[in-house]
Amino acid sequence: MTRSALTTLMLAAVATAVSACATTRDAPPNSYRTDLDRLTAECRERGGILSPTGATTGRPETEFVCRISGASRLD
Repeated sequence: MTRSALTTLMLAAVATAVSACATTRDAPPNSYRTDLDRLTAECRERGGILSPTGATTGRPETEFVCRISGASRLD
């Protein structure tokens, strides 16, 4: 590879990395964090606490469960 082609590839890689960092500044409305905050609030309303399942899917709905203790169906 010539030096100019290598330089061009390196500049393209840096530009891509910089643009990726710039887009993660504000979380979009349907981001992982937003979904996790919503699940946490819903779980707390039910008297529970979110616990990790051990799965890594990128979706909080499958990575956490709401554990409710001290409650009974007979109450």
